[in-house]
Amino acid sequence: MNRNGFVQQPDERLLALLRSSADIARPTDGAFDITVQPYLRRWVEAHDRQSAPSTDELADDGTHVGYRNVAIEAAAIRLAKPAMAITLNGIAQGFATDRVLAVLQRHGIEHALLDTGEIGATGSNGARAWSFAIAHPRHPGELVGIVGPLSGFLATSGDYATTFSPDFRDNHIFDPATGRSPTELASATILAPTGTLADGLSTAAMVMGVERSLSLASRLPNVAAILVQKNGKIVASPGVAFHPIT
Repeated sequence: MNRNGFVQQPDERLLALLRSSADIARPTDGAFDITVQPYLRRWVEAHDRQSAPSTDELADDGTHVGYRNVAIEAAAIRLAKPAMAITLNGIAQGFATDRVLAVLQRHGIEHALLDTGEIGATGSNGARAWSFAIAHPRHPGELVGIVGPLSGFLATSGDYATTFSPDFRDNHIFDPATGRSPTELASATILAPTGTLADGLSTAAMVMGVERSLSLASRLPNVAAILVQKNGKIVASPGVAFHPIT
């Protein structure tokens, strides 16, 4: 699709994933946007040159970014503008968690903890409820806290996963409006009823920051956020089952 600008008779799973992407893009006001791939290309090319993209370069890339320009139909998926491209990196792992858990449940498995890059949990861990640790975004091997009891889905996005600068300022998460990385959060963890929603919202939360992310989480059923700011402060939705490690 990125090469040709369209794909005909798309697989039903691709259709479902793209429709879910649009469903997440709308309430986040475009903070989640699968069409940011031109920015990623630009940053990778600049990094290889040991430089950073210019404002003009990013502005030019921005003319090809916009989730509303993806036409999603059963007969074909089309990118409306030349040089558009999509990336599903911000949502595909959560989608995979949903699919795998559904397969397990069809086979009668009632208790499982899945890790496809994002987390899904059902049932219990023997006599105990499932719990999951959130990695510290600045200190490898250390934790910021434990989520538990955990039932449902959890996804984390962070500025440390793929970086273009040693200080984490420039990384693989882009504000679709600017092509630059957002500056408030080091990581965003979202709990949600599906892995697809958790994954997409965690990416969006990195762009939206604390205030907008908590506000959106409060308006969505069974959604909660745990946000780590770049200064180390942790902010969480009221009542979320999060136990910080101090």
